[in-house]
Amino acid sequence: MLWHELTIHTTEEAVEMISNFLHEAGAGGVSIEESGTLNKERDTSYGQWYELPLNDIPEGLAVIKGYFSEGTDMEALKAEVNPRIEQLSEFDIDAGEIRYEVRTVDEDDWANAWKQYFKPVRVSDHLTIKPTWEDYTPESPEEKIIELDPGMAFGTGTHPTTSLCLRTLETVIQGGEEVIDVGTGSGILAIGAIQLGAKHVLALDLDPVAVSSAKENVHLNGLEQQVTVKESDLLSVLGSQDPALGVQLPVKVIVANILAEIIMLFIDDVYNALEPGGVYIASGIWKNKEQVVHDALVASGFEISAVHRDEDWLAYVARKR
Repeated sequence: MLWHELTIHTTEEAVEMISNFLHEAGAGGVSIEESGTLNKERDTSYGQWYELPLNDIPEGLAVIKGYFSEGTDMEALKAEVNPRIEQLSEFDIDAGEIRYEVRTVDEDDWANAWKQYFKPVRVSDHLTIKPTWEDYTPESPEEKIIELDPGMAFGTGTHPTTSLCLRTLETVIQGGEEVIDVGTGSGILAIGAIQLGAKHVLALDLDPVAVSSAKENVHLNGLEQQVTVKESDLLSVLGSQDPALGVQLPVKVIVANILAEIIMLFIDDVYNALEPGGVYIASGIWKNKEQVVHDALVASGFEISAVHRDEDWLAYVARKR
């Protein structure tokens, strides 16, 4: 089967929004390659191993590729996506000098070829992400494995925001917590929270494809009894005591690894869903949004207890007073 490959040259800052635009436009898959310039250090603190050499994408820039079925009108598709990208500047997201390329590729060129580069990766002291098709033996009983088959839609979980969020969870989870994961995507944070000792996780996402992906990954890890995946937003479950959710509100921990612009839309909802002293981990924040998210969290009544950073991204640990 042939597919149209739409390549968009943009910035790392705009990657998640543009990727979402492509998914909403009907992409059968999206791949992302960020800067690999020689002056960007690769984190090997947990023994990570990199298959691909550093690329020549200039620092701060990125290349996104979306794949669309044969017969898609690519000019009409670009006309649909481009105004949404141009509008990002209204939200203080610099997409850079956008450049498009279109070519036709065979499905085998992209649907499975990327898997050879996704290897088991240690992302924290206790967590290792392992693709389902790779063999791996834990180095110690303390090392917990997250089995993952991300598909083409939700990445490998090794993006700085995801690994940052997993490491932050490791500092927060003490054992026995009920957790809500807002915008769960592949379900990786929900799975990680259970592996770290949480009692139960309610994983929420508005995207039915993400819900399906998360459910599959929860199944791969044998955690159906400990992770509930639901197509919903946080506001819709506030006030609910439905036992089918698996958690009883308010909860001890809420985690959201999404864009700063989205985080700021429901900070009050998070505050209301947390018990006193509860912790909110807000990740996916680009450095230029640090202060505005900080101010929004404080305005809602949170106390900032820690800030964790990875490259140009950061995660806040905010505690309900």
